[in-house]
Amino acid sequence: MFSFIKAAVGGLTGICRAKGPQQGLLHSHLKVLAAGLKTHETPPDYSDVVLPEKPKLKFMNKVPNFKKAKKEMKKLRDITGPTRGANAFTTGQYAIVAMGGGYLHWGHIEMIRLTVNRKMDSRTTFARWRINGPYKPVTRKGLGQRMGGGKGAIDHYVTPVRYGRLIVEVGGKVELGEVEHILIEVAKKLPFPAKVMSRESLADLQKKQADMEENNQNPWTFKEIARGNMLGIRKVLSPFDLLHNGRFTGKFHNPKRV
Repeated sequence: MFSFIKAAVGGLTGICRAKGPQQGLLHSHLKVLAAGLKTHETPPDYSDVVLPEKPKLKFMNKVPNFKKAKKEMKKLRDITGPTRGANAFTTGQYAIVAMGGGYLHWGHIEMIRLTVNRKMDSRTTFARWRINGPYKPVTRKGLGQRMGGGKGAIDHYVTPVRYGRLIVEVGGKVELGEVEHILIEVAKKLPFPAKVMSRESLADLQKKQADMEENNQNPWTFKEIARGNMLGIRKVLSPFDLLHNGRFTGKFHNPKRV
């Protein structure tokens, strides 16, 4: 029976080749269509999301509005250790999170603004700054000047960023896949390591770090070694190391340190 049906199909196929103009019509009836059961995921509900009137990133001034600018020392403590603020989401769902310390110049801030504003859909997406404009002065002497003669003039301003700070927050009626490529493009150009995270991934990262400390079975932790002054290690440790238990080396973060 099966061979008879196969021969009939072969004969009809030959007819289709001979007829020419009706070839597509006959072939469409002879195709064996495989039917499968598909279960589509329910799309997320964005009924509670309210888009602001101005969804795009606002322009930031290159120079702060000071009455009289004062020169400062380097103060590298501004980029060391964990951030003290802007480490949690407010209204957005996705963000670029700094995984190390560094300085953002006005050029970096303008790059972020132009990239995000040009590539995101303002009808369904909004973006918000989580950093301040450049406010820390950086001095520099002119080219060819002799050393001495006091501190140089202010050359430009920067924004210090610490580990864990959110740089840009994005939200709206969008999923992560729709804006991830934009945020990744921005994160690659920043002067410090950064990651694209959602609310869930940031909560998972914080929970993972807490679980590492709680479930640690190694008694020789950095804290115990420093407290016991083993091998006289206290003479090479700073108060910064004792405060953060060796999790930070300057502006760099050690994620595996418990």
